Amino acid sequence: MSEQLAGSPGPHVFVDSLDDLFVAPIDLDHLAKSLRMRDGDPLTASDGAGRWRLVEFATSGVLRSTSDVFTVPEPAVSSTVAFSLTKSSKPEWVIQKLTELGVSNIVVLRSERTIVRWDDAKVDKAMSRWQRIIREAAMQSHQVRLPTIVGVVSALDWLGRPDVAVAHFGGDRIGDHRSIAIGPEGGWSDNEIDAAASKVSLGSTVLRAETAAIAAGVLLAGAQR
Repeated sequence: MSEQLAGSPGPHVFVDSLDDLFVAPIDLDHLAKSLRMRDGDPLTASDGAGRWRLVEFATSGVLRSTSDVFTVPEPAVSSTVAFSLTKSSKPEWVIQKLTELGVSNIVVLRSERTIVRWDDAKVDKAMSRWQRIIREAAMQSHQVRLPTIVGVVSALDWLGRPDVAVAHFGGDRIGDHRSIAIGPEGGWSDNEIDAAASKVSLGSTVLRAETAAIAAGVLLAGAQR
C-alpha cells in the first residue's frame, strides 16, 4: 500500500498515539453524531507528525488498527505565509484555508497599520481557537502534518528575517521564495517595506488582505508539488 493518505477510505482523525489510538471526546462526538459512523466503519488516524494508519471506528473511542504505520516524507522545502491581523473572523478563515492548502507554517503579524490591537489575554484565547481550527481543517483535508502557527508577532521583527519576502506591487515573481508576508488593508508602512529583504508580486490587481494570504498559500503549495 502507498504511504500516501490520498484515496484511503473514510474520514480522518488525529490521535496522540498511533499505538493507543484513543480518540478525543470532541472528535468522537463529531464522528459518531455528525458523520454517523458505526462500529467497524473504516477511517484513518494520524499523529499529526507525518505518521498514519488505517483503523476501524469504535463508539468506545478506542480505534482498532487494520494496517501498519505509514510515514509520509516531509516536503523538500517548507512553506510559510505570514499575514497581518484583521478584524472579525477573517483570521480564522485565512488560517483554515492555509491549512487546507498544506502550508507548513502560519504566522499572524501585528503591523504598524494594523487596526486590531489585542492584549496578551486575547492573543492567548485566539491562539487556542486557531489551534482548534488548524486541527479541524487538517482532519477535513486528510493531512498527516499539522502546520505550526505563531502569533501575534511584530511585523518589523518578522520582515527582518532574510528568508521572508513581502508581498508588494512591483515586486518580483515568487520564484524560489517560500516565505511570504501579507500586509494589512492599509498597506505596509515605509519602515516595514525597508525592513524586507525582498519583495514579490501576487498579480496586477488590488487584493483584500485575506485574499492575498490565500493567493500566496496557493502559489506556495503549487510550488511544493
